[in-house]
Amino acid sequence: MSKPHWRPAHASDLPAISAIAARLHPDLPERPEVFMEKMQLYPPGCRVLVAEDAIAGYGLAHPWKLHRIPPLDGFLERLPENAECLYVHDVAVLPDRRGGVARDYVAGIAELAPASGIATLALVSVYATRPLWEHLGFRAVTADGDLRAKLACYGEGATYMLHDLAAT
Repeated sequence: MSKPHWRPAHASDLPAISAIAARLHPDLPERPEVFMEKMQLYPPGCRVLVAEDAIAGYGLAHPWKLHRIPPLDGFLERLPENAECLYVHDVAVLPDRRGGVARDYVAGIAELAPASGIATLALVSVYATRPLWEHLGFRAVTADGDLRAKLACYGEGATYMLHDLAAT
């Protein structure tokens, strides 16, 4: 049995990514085309977790602006020219494959940041995952009114979090 590992996501992985998203995020549905756009705009940030020749998870990240949340199930259209963070849109792993793999994904994404002059990772924690993200070095940000309004579509308890890579 080989150890689960992350590899770059390919267009052919889209059905598996969409199936995992539908299973793990039933209250936060996104169209396959939205996932595909992220994969096309920033391939280095889009990866799948392979376990025993099957896709058991995915991670999607892309350059973005601090304190801005891309719309859920919305197209980005293009990446910002002066990105201030790598935004971790989603890390979703099937329950029987969890256990350290999110850490591996975040470490891989963090390696991309310096080449872009970026020193911060950002994400929205959903489904009570805040303790996991805090364990991985993220800290909750107090949301202003505008940010709170955008967080509302992510469900109750959604938290905007940042990870300062320079501090690690």
